[in-house]
Amino acid sequence: MKTDPIRFDFNNLMAERTGGHGIDYGQVEKAGADVTRAVQWFYTKRSQGGLDFFDLPGKPEGLAASLALAAKLKGTCDDLVVLGIGGSALGTSAVHAALNSPHHNFLDKKKRRSLPRLWVLDNVDPEKLKSQLALLDPKKTLVNVISKSGATAETSAQFLWVRQWLQKKLGRKWASRVVVTTDPDKGLLRQIVRDEGLASLDVPSGVGGRFSVLTPVGLFPLAMCGVDVKSLVRGAAAVRERTLNDNPWRNPARLYGLLQWLLYRKGCRISVMMPYSDALFPLADWFRQLWAESLGKRIDNRGATVETGPTPVKALGATDQHSQVQLYMEGPRDKSVTFLRVAKFRSDERIPKAYPKIPDLAYLGGHSFGQLLNYEQRATAMALAKNGRPNCAFIFPEISAHAVGQFVFLMETATAFAGGLFDINPMNQPGVEQGKRYTYGLMGKKGFGDLAAEVEKFEAGALDKYVV
Repeated sequence: MKTDPIRFDFNNLMAERTGGHGIDYGQVEKAGADVTRAVQWFYTKRSQGGLDFFDLPGKPEGLAASLALAAKLKGTCDDLVVLGIGGSALGTSAVHAALNSPHHNFLDKKKRRSLPRLWVLDNVDPEKLKSQLALLDPKKTLVNVISKSGATAETSAQFLWVRQWLQKKLGRKWASRVVVTTDPDKGLLRQIVRDEGLASLDVPSGVGGRFSVLTPVGLFPLAMCGVDVKSLVRGAAAVRERTLNDNPWRNPARLYGLLQWLLYRKGCRISVMMPYSDALFPLADWFRQLWAESLGKRIDNRGATVETGPTPVKALGATDQHSQVQLYMEGPRDKSVTFLRVAKFRSDERIPKAYPKIPDLAYLGGHSFGQLLNYEQRATAMALAKNGRPNCAFIFPEISAHAVGQFVFLMETATAFAGGLFDINPMNQPGVEQGKRYTYGLMGKKGFGDLAAEVEKFEAGALDKYVV
C-alpha cells in the first residue's frame, strides 16, 4: 500500500520569512565544504561499523526474531513489563504512545484484543516500582530486561528485584517469564541468559541505545502490544532512500541537520520540538535524548575543547501556547522551533454549533477539533516567523506505523549527520560515564572504592553557609 511521505516545511527557517533572523539561502550554499566534510565523515564512520543503525531497515534479522518470539509468546501474559532506561525505554514508549490507544493499559482485555498492557519502568524510584508490581500477577506477567552492556546499574537493580518477585511466586519457573534483550555475544546479561536458560534477543553490537528502537529493543515489546512493526520498518526503509540523496535540498535528514547547525552558529542554541498531537508528544521525549546525548560534547574529533551542542526542549501544542510560547515569541532569540503536525487525524469530532448570538462561541461551531489544532499550529508558526523566530514543521500525512518509522529514521540520520557538521562523535556519551563511575563507588562496586572516597571528600568540603 502506497503511503505518503512525511514532508519537511522549512520556509520559516529562512531569512526572507523571518525578517533576516533565519538562514539565508546563500549561507546554505556557502556551507558546501562543511557539508562535504560531514558527508565524508558519515560514510567513513559507517564503513568502520560506527553507524550501524543506518543499515537496520535493510536487515530483516532483528525484525524476524522479534516477530517470531512475539508470536510464540502471544496470549501468555496480561502484562508486559519493560526494564530499561534511556534508549532502552524512550523509543518503545514513544512509538507505543503514537500508535496505540492512549488508554491502552486501562481498556478491558476484549477491547485490547487480548494484547498485554505495557509498563515501561525507566527509573529506580522505589515508590513507583513497589506500587507497579503490586498491580501485577507474576503468573500473568512477562518481563523484558533490556541492556546492551548488561551492566547498567538501574536496569540491573530492577532485574534483581523483579527476579526475586518472580521467584517468590513461581519458584524455578521464574525464568519462563523473562526475555532478555542484550549484546549477542558478550556482557553480564548474555552470560546470565546462558546460565539460566532465558529467552533472549540481540541488540546489534554496532547500534547504540538511543538509535535502537528499530532493533529488538523496540520491535519486540511493540510487536507484543500490537504495533505493526513491519510497517514501522518499511517506513524507515522508505525514508532511508531519501536520505541517500547527495543533494541536501532533496535530502530531509541532511537538510534538517544542516539548518539546525547553521542556526546554532547564529545563536539559536535551544532546539524546541513541539508536536500538535498528544499521540506524538512522547516522540519529543525520545528526540530530547537523541539530540542531547549525541550532540552535547566537550571534545571535538580533533581533541580540542569545544563544549558544544544544542539544548533540546519539548513542548505540546496547543497546551504550551498557554505556558511556553510567550517566552519563544518575546524572550531571548536563542531558540528554533520544530513543529510536528498531522495532516489527517485518525479520528476527529465536530464542534457543535450553539449560542449563535455569542460571537466568541459561535465561530467555533462546525469546525473540527483537528482543524482547530492545526490552525493553531499554523497561526503560531506564522506569528513566530513574523517576530523573527525561526521555526519549521514535519508534516505527518497521518499517524501510522509507516509515518512514525519514517520520522524515527529521519531524526536518527539527521542527528548523526549533524554530528559530522559539529565535528564531534555523536555515537558516544562520555559525559554520562563519569557519573556512573561515581555511583559504582558509592554503591560499593569492587574496584571503585577510590571514587567513593573522592565523592565523600568533595561533599565534606561543602560550606554550611550555602545550606538553608
